[in-house]
Amino acid sequence: MNDYDPAGGHSKEDADVAYEALFRELHGDGRNGQAQVAGASACTDKVYVVGHKNPDTDSICAALGYAHLKNALVRDAEFIPCRAGHISEETAFVLERFNVAPPEYLADIRARVEDVDMRRLQGVPEDTTLRKAWALLKERNIVTLPITESAPDGAGEHIRGLVTVKDIGKVYLDNNSPALISEAGTSYQNVLEVLDAEIVVDNGQTHFGKGRVIVAAAEAESLADYIDAGDIAIVSNREEAQKIAINHGAGSIIVTMGAEISPDIRQMAKARSCLVISTPYDTYAVARLINQSIPVGYAMLRDGIITFKTTDYLGDVKKTMGKVRHRDFPVSDDSGHFMGMISRRFLLDSGHKKVILVDHNEQSQAVDGIEEAEILEIIDHHRLGSMETLNPVFFRNQPVGATSTIIFQMYKEHGVEIENPWAGLLCSGIISDTLLFRSPTTTQADKLAAVELANIAGIDLQGYASELFHAGSGDEPSDANPTARIFKDFKTFNVNALQIGIGQINFMDEMRLAEMKAALMPNLEGARAERQLDLLYVMLTNIPASFSEILCCGDTSADLLETAYEIAPKEGVLLLEGVISRKKQLVPELLAALQG
Repeated sequence: MNDYDPAGGHSKEDADVAYEALFRELHGDGRNGQAQVAGASACTDKVYVVGHKNPDTDSICAALGYAHLKNALVRDAEFIPCRAGHISEETAFVLERFNVAPPEYLADIRARVEDVDMRRLQGVPEDTTLRKAWALLKERNIVTLPITESAPDGAGEHIRGLVTVKDIGKVYLDNNSPALISEAGTSYQNVLEVLDAEIVVDNGQTHFGKGRVIVAAAEAESLADYIDAGDIAIVSNREEAQKIAINHGAGSIIVTMGAEISPDIRQMAKARSCLVISTPYDTYAVARLINQSIPVGYAMLRDGIITFKTTDYLGDVKKTMGKVRHRDFPVSDDSGHFMGMISRRFLLDSGHKKVILVDHNEQSQAVDGIEEAEILEIIDHHRLGSMETLNPVFFRNQPVGATSTIIFQMYKEHGVEIENPWAGLLCSGIISDTLLFRSPTTTQADKLAAVELANIAGIDLQGYASELFHAGSGDEPSDANPTARIFKDFKTFNVNALQIGIGQINFMDEMRLAEMKAALMPNLEGARAERQLDLLYVMLTNIPASFSEILCCGDTSADLLETAYEIAPKEGVLLLEGVISRKKQLVPELLAALQG
């Protein structure tokens, strides 16, 4: 621990408490603005710590190191180290050396449906009774119930339809057809469930196929006049009425009030395949309740259902929601398994993903979708770029050789002990970005940080740096796609409406540099067109000899180099002695030439 005291004379513990309180004041309390329920665990914010696209070793190591530091300082948030591109050979060597898993790949920072606190609901099958569906709507305090079926893979459920309070009301109150039970294909089991009934005489069927529901309360003489074949007759304990209903072809009789059913009635019903059901309810109650046995599938919406995937972006979802009047929408995973429901209210409550940017502050270099994210902090050592933020942010930019140096300083400032693997990672980031102090961007702060981190990590700076650079030196030019090597350490800049791309490949010997140059030259134009660039530059850097050969492509690329260095490229190549830093020695000269 050093003597730096960020709290102005207070203890480290006081400083950390103050820091966390400030973070919460600026960025929320980790509860998304909702009241905390007593006894419930706090909801944890996720904050993504990510470097630039086509990340180099410093970018990856800074993200890993800073996420670890933030997790040590802030208790109610989870800081997740991420990467916005593929891991280079050099970085892979570092991660393997210190036994650290690569950061999570973050292709796009835009919020997705899976980031919303959707309502997790269990669906019901379409043969569920209207009565049960209504009870579930009230119990869950919702207006839309998902109707589901088992997925073919047996791993979950698929959405079959949706039923709302309005749908149930329309069927139950607006439909006065006496044949509704049959029209809906209601099962015997549904009727038994709603009427607390039991089957006394079975007819071998499972569903009501035809017939009206009639109340057999008339005199025996007139009862026969309005009973048709297949009807569902609600009868009391009058045996004469029961016989008339059966004799005139009723498909089923429902005997109310738990009345005793005589052996004669049982025998007659069996002979005529008439279903006999016994219920404890009286005739009025049965007539009122029986329509509640209709399957919810009869009332549900089947066609035109708008379903979102968990991986859909919220911006796209909001546009779709704005075109329809539905209130709730089902959500499925990429395999079509039902996951839950979202509504417009849920989306209004949802915020942007939170992100901390390290080792860059150019929007063109940031992870896709950064314009829709909430940037909390930027930690960088490059020139100021074009980044715009939704709110004021913590922005730390220092003229040092590596972002890992700044992260090291922040560990010291907060009194957080640096152990392996973090010491090894930050040391590697400094070695890589300063080319072991050969780069003109190197400062005394970089050297002091690297020496202290190397001692903690137990590595020899010279020997380890040689291993690291050899691991990251250029691929063999015999590779099927040598131009892919350009984009492994690559940055784009938008200047004067020009898209300029600059890649850098480091080598430990001149022979491999020459082989890579020969492989790349015929393919530069294709690489430029692939990335839709106006100008393309590739630095082939010989680290031990401290020189770079600059390959250029694009209408004015050679002219710009000549303006910047007052030396004309020969056949699209410019040799620059002592130039090994893209950030310090190439980018500023090109930008100055453009602005001039």
